[in-house]
Formats: sequence, structure tokens, C-alpha cells
Amino acid sequence: MIYDYTVLDQANQEVSMDVYKGKVLLIVNTATGCGFTPQYNELEELYETYKDQGFEILDFPSNQFGQQAPGSDEEISAYCQMNFNTQFKQFKKVDVNGPNALPLFDYLTKEQPGLLGRRIKWNFTKFLVDREGRVIRRYAPKTNPKECKADIEACLKA
Repeated sequence: MIYDYTVLDQANQEVSMDVYKGKVLLIVNTATGCGFTPQYNELEELYETYKDQGFEILDFPSNQFGQQAPGSDEEISAYCQMNFNTQFKQFKKVDVNGPNALPLFDYLTKEQPGLLGRRIKWNFTKFLVDREGRVIRRYAPKTNPKECKADIEACLKA
């Protein structure tokens, strides 16, 4: 279950995923130098729209795809806040594929494999998790976050 995992925040502090019990989550691997980086605007819009209904976005920067998330965790955070006014939770930069992949992403891809099986294809792959902690949908990097609205609303009403 998703609540069995622990991740590191940008201050290198452990965060148990069980703090998100009862919330609808959109978990995204991101990068600040990617062609999909403008999706931060839509992600922030979703967050602002649904946060008061129990919705959270969990942002995990990853430098695994074309080295498109350069810089420190602090630099990435500052860039996102300055350019996109992001308010949702951003975590420590992680690997999402391979032997050093964050175990949470191993779990997400096991529950919702994509076209490449359990591998993440690129930056801005998104996973929707319902209030019970079930990974119910995986969205491709090119999927605009606004296209997730109906699924998010369905999870929030459930």
C-alpha cells in the first residue's frame, strides 16, 4: 500500500506517506528544463482548485531524463515558486527508474504499468491515488494536467 512508504522532503527529512491518508493524490516526476515544464502552471491550477477538498500534488523532481532537472533541491524549488508560483509539496530529487529508483515509484509503476511496462517514460508522468491509497490511473507525460480533472473529481466525491 502507498502508505507503507517513506520519502525525503527537500530538507532531507523523512515523510511517511501515511500523512496523506484520506487524501486524493497526484504524484508527478518533474523537471525544470523539460518541454513539459509549463505543466507546472496547470498543476498549480489543479492544486488551487481542489486542495480544500482533500487533494494534494506530490512533486518529485528527477534528473534521469536528459539531465533536465539540474541544480540543487533548493534551486529547483526556488525556480518553481518564482516561475510558476507553486504551492504544492515538492520533495527531494529522486531517480524513478533503475536500481536507485525511489521505492515509492517502484510501487506506483507496479500498480499502474505503462507502455514501457514498469519504466517511467519521461518527465511529468502522473499517478492518481484515491483516498484509500489505491493507484487508480497513470497519465503519460504529454497528458495535460487539466485532462485529469474528471478523474480527480470522481475520486474526491467517492
